[in-house]
Amino acid sequence: MNRVSLIFFIFTVLIALSGCSTRGEGAYASKRYKASFKKDQNFSNAPKAKKATMRPYIVRGKRYYPTVVSIGDTFKGRASWYGPNFHGKFTSNGERYNMYDFTAAHKTLPMNTILKVTNLNNGKSVRVRVNDRGPFVANRIIDLSKAAAKRIDMIATGTAPVKLEVIGFAGKNKMPTKKEIKNSPKSVAEGGFALQIGSFSNFDGAMRMQEKYDGIDGYHTIIKDMQNDYGRLYKVWLVGFKSEKEARDYKALGKFKHAFIVKED
Repeated sequence: MNRVSLIFFIFTVLIALSGCSTRGEGAYASKRYKASFKKDQNFSNAPKAKKATMRPYIVRGKRYYPTVVSIGDTFKGRASWYGPNFHGKFTSNGERYNMYDFTAAHKTLPMNTILKVTNLNNGKSVRVRVNDRGPFVANRIIDLSKAAAKRIDMIATGTAPVKLEVIGFAGKNKMPTKKEIKNSPKSVAEGGFALQIGSFSNFDGAMRMQEKYDGIDGYHTIIKDMQNDYGRLYKVWLVGFKSEKEARDYKALGKFKHAFIVKED
């Protein structure tokens, strides 16, 4: 076999192998970006999206265009989940997939978008962070981690019809709507005081705490993404106090053992 024939043979084998690496239930992270990034693209609504992860990319001959979205945007479709076969492997944004974290894969949403995913079959919901691309299967809108799928009872069924709602981005979470404020016993005050109720080096730990206590006694929780000498921290704040006195009075109830008062930005 001459050199040209050998090269052609190797190229053919590689093409065949790449065609076999498909996932019916998973998020495949393509690195074959084909288009240049527009310098003037607006990222103000997705502060944690990295430019590289917002470039158009191609999977199985189809081009996908990551899109900037706004808090409150909703989408409907069918969800699937992926687990042990991909546990520990790299995701599209460079993290290692952890099937026990509350994460998800989406084809076009900005990385680190925070979604509320509601199973339309049973009404159960979960909050997840987008950290991967996929699922590249017809009629699938999102791939959930095993933990997220378990939370909304879709492990056994494998798929489920869902509603997705954009509720924030890593470090910037949803503020209540006018209707929510009206129906809430406490209003969210801008520039007021808050209680720091937790601090985590892992985003998913912070998100679990935020989800657990959001809405407690009419207050809301947010995650503050901060950097210090020891690295990155995700702090969970309870917000909505009308005054420092109200915050101190609530702290005195002792519901959060290590809570302390902070001034909101």
